[in-house]
Amino acid sequence: MTRASPLLAACLAISVAVSARPVLATEAPFEPGLMRLAEVLGSLHFLRNLCGEKGDRWRVEMEKLLESENPDPERRARFIASFNRGYRSFSGTYTQCTPSATEAIARYMKEGETLSRDIASRYGN
Repeated sequence: MTRASPLLAACLAISVAVSARPVLATEAPFEPGLMRLAEVLGSLHFLRNLCGEKGDRWRVEMEKLLESENPDPERRARFIASFNRGYRSFSGTYTQCTPSATEAIARYMKEGETLSRDIASRYGN
């Protein structure tokens, strides 16, 4: 029985260590939509300013999203990366406002509106 004690102690130690690890949170079902919304906001921030809108309206909308979500640092970094990805996806393509940039604005405005409405109606309080 003394030979089994060290093995039993090791198994117990491993099971305690495994159960003490933090459980990884599963992604909320609305998370992809929120990340896409952040990307859309970044795209609009670039495109609307390129096509004559002056100011930071879309960055402010992103800040409001972050404020309402109050994400942990890792999730916040994902939101910001999504916003920046949206911004960069057009800043590397457009240097002036063109008809296709104007069309992209219209599509992104519609997509952002749809995402906002769908997320709020499905998951809002």
